[in-house]
This record gives sequence, C-alpha cells and structure tokens, in this order.
Amino acid sequence: MKRRTFLKMSCCLGAGLALSGLGLDLGAVKAYAADMKKADALKTAAQSTTICCYCSVGCGLICSVDKASGKIFNIEGDPEHPINEGALCAKGAGLYQVSVANEHRLTKVQYRKPGSDKWEQVSWDFALNRIAELIKKERDKSFITKNEKGEVVNRVQTLSLMGSSNVLSEECWATTQFARGLGYTYIDHQARV
Repeated sequence: MKRRTFLKMSCCLGAGLALSGLGLDLGAVKAYAADMKKADALKTAAQSTTICCYCSVGCGLICSVDKASGKIFNIEGDPEHPINEGALCAKGAGLYQVSVANEHRLTKVQYRKPGSDKWEQVSWDFALNRIAELIKKERDKSFITKNEKGEVVNRVQTLSLMGSSNVLSEECWATTQFARGLGYTYIDHQARV
C-alpha cells in the first residue's frame, strides 16, 4: 500500500468517525433508498383497482401485487377515481397494515389470568365463552337496579361499548344494536372522539 493511499483511507475513516460522533443521521437516506427500491418494484407489479371497505364513501384503491410471490406489497389511493382522486383517510392509508401481507398482525388469542404476569395462547372458543361469562355476570348484578317507581330497569351502567374505526358502517350499526339489546347505556364511537 502506498503512503498516499494510506493517508486517503485514514482521512476518510477519520472524517466518517467524526461525522458519526456529531450525530449525523442516515435515516432519511435509508428511507429514500427504500422508496427507490419500492418504486422499481411498482414498475413490474401487477396492479388491480378496488374500493376501500371502511365507510360508505367508497374511495378507490390500487393494490400492487408481486408477480413472483403473489403477495400484496403496496396499497395506495387511485388518482383516477372520481371520489377520492388518489387521497385516502387514515383508515384507507393503513389498509396494508391489516391485510394478510403484514406478517406482524396478530392472529392468535392471548389471555392473561387475573393476578398473573404471563400471557398464554387460548382458543377462540375459550375467549368468546369467557367474554360472555363476564358480561352475563355484570348484567346479573346490574339488572337489580330500580328506578324511582321501584321498577327494575334493564340497564347496565358498569359496561360500555366503544366502536372501532376499523369496521364498516353496517358492522357499527349491528354492534350498537347488540349493545343496546344487552342494556348498555354508554355507547360511543372512536370517530367522534
């Protein structure tokens, strides 16, 4: 190795260490590189249009599917759709995160016994039965409440329903009617909050 080459390499290494010590963040460069990689993948992907399922607006979406694996890797607004013209709300923009393509989404039911610090995997049957058992127990305690006239009122004031923003309008209506049938008085929706 020549002396000049050694000095160049030493200076570059020293400058790199000095810049890293000053807090130079390469996150933006890495994000740009990831976007470039995604843009190249979009050029060769099979694209299909669909409609967002979350509300009655019906925004248009473009789903990009990798031809080799057949998996969705991108969902974005359709700029040619007459309703949203490519724009999406937070729910529509987050559709990819709740799709099967997201390997981090939860698929198994976890349960932690009262007083325990450990989670255990349980079946859906166990979870639904446990929820029903606890609701019935609470309703049985609440349905002994009487009004000023001494009549028993079918009202549960110790439980509430908070509707999710990740459900369709029809599902929201059905869960609201279900909660009213159980005697819930505190019914709200996340979109109002």
